[in-house]
Amino acid sequence: MSVTLEQAAEALNGKLDAGDFAATAKFQIEGLGAIMLDSSGARIADEEADVTMSADADTFQSILAGELNPTAAFMSGKLTIDGDMGSAMQLASALA
Repeated sequence: MSVTLEQAAEALNGKLDAGDFAATAKFQIEGLGAIMLDSSGARIADEEADVTMSADADTFQSILAGELNPTAAFMSGKLTIDGDMGSAMQLASALA
């Protein structure tokens, strides 16, 4: 299991109150794997989700660190979103 994924899941759990997130989201990180987020919190897994957000490791790290706005990453093509855009927007506002 990737240390980067473990750290990212821990960071997501620290940033988000998962109990307020009713949907399921998957962060697909190129070359590393996936992190699932649902009402139970963030964990390393690759399952079906309402929305899948894909990016390279550097982009994902920048978003988590607060250095890159998720909406800006999407608009510039660094982050792709597949699925429920409403869930993606809810997560973006929580991460910003």
